[in-house]
Amino acid sequence: MTSERVAAALQRARTVLERRPDMAQHDDVPASARWQGATRVIARHPGGAELATDMPTDLGGSGDAVTPGWLFRAGLASCAATSIALAAAARGIALDSLEVEARSRSDTRGLLGMTDADGRDVPAAPADMQLLVRIAAAGVPAGVLEKLVEDGCRRSPVPCAVAQATPFELHVAIAAG
Repeated sequence: MTSERVAAALQRARTVLERRPDMAQHDDVPASARWQGATRVIARHPGGAELATDMPTDLGGSGDAVTPGWLFRAGLASCAATSIALAAAARGIALDSLEVEARSRSDTRGLLGMTDADGRDVPAAPADMQLLVRIAAAGVPAGVLEKLVEDGCRRSPVPCAVAQATPFELHVAIAAG
């Protein structure tokens, strides 16, 4: 889809949602994951797409698939890139290139349920996360591109979920047998 078609689609959606803001509220498409044995899991989309995850060999996995943590970072990076591209199309900015890299630093002890030297649980979550955005658009000033990236990330669902620490609920259903 060309950026002009994306911009037109965004404008149509905006027009509809300005008249009917209630239509903007929706349940997101659920993601499901089914354990396959050892540390292998298959994530499934209701539309049929599947993606295997596994752990590295030093944590008992096969090492032949992406880890769930990498998949999280990939979702963060791709969501940010998509939102930036949408913002560029809406503003009529023709991008020459756009690349987003999500980085984090984690402590494997948290995954293993370990404590640090003073007895506190080591968090399983990454200690920090960063997005590195490389962007180019001929004839567009650097300040405009920087604002475009900031606005795109501010409107991007996955980066916002991370930055805002979205409330999380855990529900458990025990299967019979």
